[in-house]
Amino acid sequence: MNGLALHERPSASSSWRIALPHTTAAVPVARALVRTALAEVEHATDSDTAELLTAELVANAVEHTSGSAPIELVVELRPTGCQVEVHDPDPMPPGELTRPARGMPDPWQEHGRGLLLIRALSSSCGHRLTETGKAVWFRLAAVPPQRRPA
Repeated sequence: MNGLALHERPSASSSWRIALPHTTAAVPVARALVRTALAEVEHATDSDTAELLTAELVANAVEHTSGSAPIELVVELRPTGCQVEVHDPDPMPPGELTRPARGMPDPWQEHGRGLLLIRALSSSCGHRLTETGKAVWFRLAAVPPQRRPA
């Protein structure tokens, strides 16, 4: 190939899947997996946003589901962006993920912003039932490559 090689998006989907412990220790592991997955294929999705939203999904799964069954993280890279899913054993849908919140979160509370962040920063999000509970997901669109000055 002659000339400057620009960032190329993956031409086919690739995915990573990992079982995480049902503890808060799962959050940094999930962030690291997303960061590694996006870096290994030089994917054009914003890694910082992907890590933040993944951390929110995993933290919610740990906090709002009971038991010790592992949580599963699935990262799928597509030519158009990425999709991250967190599978947990509770079939109950996540609070206000796909509908507008009833109000703004209390600024003095530590909790209540995760689903708002996911709705605001992802290109789409949702949940679906699985054989063992539910999967909560978000998608981030690929960011066009930026040309660097010569």
